[in-house]
Amino acid sequence: MKWIEPKEITIPQSLQNAVGGHPLVAQTLVRRGITTTRAAQAFLDPDHYTPSPPSELPGLNEATNRLEQALREGESILVWGDFDVDGQTATSLLVSALKGLGGEVDYYIPLRATESHGIKIPKLKTLLEKGVDVLLTCDTGIDAHDAVDYANSQGVDVLITDHHDLPTQLPNATAIVNGNLLPEGHPLADLAGVGVAYKVAEELYQRAGRSSKNFLDLVALGTVADIVPQSGDNRYLIQRGLPILRDTSRLGLKALYTNAKLNPQKINEEHIGFVIGPRLNALGRLGDANPSVTFLTTSNPRRAKILATQLEGLNRKRQNLTEEIYKSAQEQLDRHPELVEDYGALVLFDPRWHPGVIGIVASRLVERYHKPAILLTQTGDRARGSARSVKGTHITEAITTQAHLLDSFGGHPMAAGVRLALEKVPEFRRGLSQAIAQMVGHAPPEPSLTIDGYLPFSDLNLELIADLERLAPFGPGNPSLTLATRDVEIVNQTLIGRDNTHRKLILEDSQGKHQEVLWWKSADIPLPEGKFDLAYTVKTSTFRGQKQVQVTWKDVRARQRVEITGEPKPSLPEVVDLRENAHPLEKLTRLQAAHPDFFLWAEGGERERVQGQGRSQAKPSPALVIWNTPPGPVELSDVLEVVKPEKVYVFAQSPAVSGVEIFLKQLAGFVKHTLKAKGGKVELVALAEALGQRVATVRSGLEWLEGQGHVQIRSRSENAYHLKTGTGVKTGDHAYRFAILQEKIKETLAYQKHFRRAEVGRLGDWETRD
Repeated sequence: MKWIEPKEITIPQSLQNAVGGHPLVAQTLVRRGITTTRAAQAFLDPDHYTPSPPSELPGLNEATNRLEQALREGESILVWGDFDVDGQTATSLLVSALKGLGGEVDYYIPLRATESHGIKIPKLKTLLEKGVDVLLTCDTGIDAHDAVDYANSQGVDVLITDHHDLPTQLPNATAIVNGNLLPEGHPLADLAGVGVAYKVAEELYQRAGRSSKNFLDLVALGTVADIVPQSGDNRYLIQRGLPILRDTSRLGLKALYTNAKLNPQKINEEHIGFVIGPRLNALGRLGDANPSVTFLTTSNPRRAKILATQLEGLNRKRQNLTEEIYKSAQEQLDRHPELVEDYGALVLFDPRWHPGVIGIVASRLVERYHKPAILLTQTGDRARGSARSVKGTHITEAITTQAHLLDSFGGHPMAAGVRLALEKVPEFRRGLSQAIAQMVGHAPPEPSLTIDGYLPFSDLNLELIADLERLAPFGPGNPSLTLATRDVEIVNQTLIGRDNTHRKLILEDSQGKHQEVLWWKSADIPLPEGKFDLAYTVKTSTFRGQKQVQVTWKDVRARQRVEITGEPKPSLPEVVDLRENAHPLEKLTRLQAAHPDFFLWAEGGERERVQGQGRSQAKPSPALVIWNTPPGPVELSDVLEVVKPEKVYVFAQSPAVSGVEIFLKQLAGFVKHTLKAKGGKVELVALAEALGQRVATVRSGLEWLEGQGHVQIRSRSENAYHLKTGTGVKTGDHAYRFAILQEKIKETLAYQKHFRRAEVGRLGDWETRD
């Protein structure tokens, strides 16, 4: 990861005097574009910030006028929300606000497992039959053309409040309130769904001569949980909402605080993101989010406690499912490294994955691999999934380029959802990667980490942290500070956590100062050796009633080393092109007589014919004979790396496998023999050599046989599968497995065609294919 060093800046004395405290506070403000005393005061203290009036949101006056009419005339209002925390809080806010003004209000949040996001006409039809005059959406609806048209046909006025990206054509609604209709940079442009809903409520309450401030706790909760930019009015709304959350009158939240062992007076944006938000999200991910409105609005203590207990149980289930799916996804990547190496986005599929938590796992994969990730599971005969992205890659725009392959899709620059046919997943993976390459270049941008300042360990104290926390709340647009210390080394390390998945380390800096550092989810990551630079975050934690400094590991950078130059690079071997030789066997015999010590690389049916050896038997030799066409550039490169020949003779005889059907017939024969003679243990490289294929293709072939019910894969490792006789029952994803296998065979055949026909002056030209 590339470290971006702190910019050298000059802090005006007037700004430093106004801000006060550690110089790093004022330096950070200036580096983040806050350069005047007035702007700094407005950033640090909401009393100095002037929020934008609700009327600046396009469509808001039309929406509130229609709602006022409904309130005056006693019309029925249906609030249609969404199942994430943003949608839950927006729904709760609008229901409470409208009821507080005497409205006749009902609400509905769709079920994630069966309905997904948006407004589905069958459910809408059922609800409208009960008698609805106004349909008010929140955190959804901006692309609900068919649903809006249906509601209009039933004489129902539709008011859309949403914050998702605008479609090419807007629905035919009575009013549309969406911050994306504002110019870029407007303080209201990046409002979350609950922020838009609040602005509607704020306007209604202002007209009624009443205060809407009691709803700001819901705004803070939904805004932080939805990970929208914390700038402009978003930051102001969070700053105003956090004190209300700390002194909440909501019985559901009080019960949640107790169950989660939260100190209400210490609640901040981190608790929302990692404690409160996940519990509420668990309701929508694994169950029915409609009770969230009751949870956030009930005045019944018993009901609040029951719901809070249910949230705890669902959250534990969510955590377990997340770990299981993350492990499964990682195993899939270990088995198929080409999914990381050859594509601009991770697109993974498993029919067993729970649709409610795959988005969480996608986020973890993005963090680990620094590229967009889409996890897909199976619903009926379709693949359905969640996408997460990296900075600089608008994932929804990239997905839009593949609209011809999709049933439906939608989302933000950093997250999206998709639905498509199982057999189209490989084509989608390839097309999406090509679109991303065009957006960001074929070489993905190197992940970077902005360093806010370098400090020795001796400077890390509670007073410094209190100063830095004045810059909170932290989030997108205002990340928590990343500090760094140079020339540190590990003194001691201990595995911690229920499953020993984390590390607690003792580090020493160049001044001999020791510092305890926590490194989350690091048990399987190698420790750096010797001295290195450490990047980390700091915060205050409490242990046994005592405040202490908590340092959390973020990244390391090796110390600069002087590179030895002047060593001559090894020259490329001489290539003798024998691909068009009319009598290859005779030529091979003459070569064997002239070069008895060469390495003869031959695989598949050709290996026995010419008494050659496979890739795993490669050894150093002055000459290499490539008898049949390699299955891929990686296999060729690996053999060249081991043999290190001075001369290479290329025959490139055509492979026996020319399509999926022939490959599967051959593979099935080997599997049958393995089950009878070897107890079902398959060495993947040996089988790949026997078939003249890549290991990735062999894996896909075995998994297709499993999908057809021909075999069962009892265990998988990087190098071997253990098989047993199949059940004869097909899995639901056999079409997807076949599509993956087809993709692998097509890639191999395309490379082999290139290898046999390319005009080559150097061997390196054969190691890649455009």
